[in-house]
Amino acid sequence: MTSQASTQTPLPRVSIQFCTQCKWMLRAAYYAQELLSTFSTGLGEVALQPSTGGTFIVTITHQAPGADIAFTKTLWDRREDGGFPETKELKRRVRDVIEPGRDLGHVDRDHGKKKEEAAKDKPVETEKCEDCQ
Repeated sequence: MTSQASTQTPLPRVSIQFCTQCKWMLRAAYYAQELLSTFSTGLGEVALQPSTGGTFIVTITHQAPGADIAFTKTLWDRREDGGFPETKELKRRVRDVIEPGRDLGHVDRDHGKKKEEAAKDKPVETEKCEDCQ
């Protein structure tokens, strides 16, 4: 018996690339669980991608209604954004791509420009993984 697997990836697809040397798999799995709990069938897939070198990058591949091609956007990069995202911030960023008008309830409360401006003024601290050096 021969079976064919579909090569088409269900979209939107969130990919969480994490460093195995830094032991970030549980953190990546936690973010995946939180996103799936919040967005349920609104997400086509959440993938965990093992990596090395202190990597922790969350991307989303999405195809807008009526668009011919899908695009991939980086939602969070530990090196660029400084550390790891708060769960509510990651949920906001996913929501802004797949359902911009959706209210996330308590996640959206107390989130305004003041917090964003304060974050811009705050110096970025990045963790260095000693195992990956």
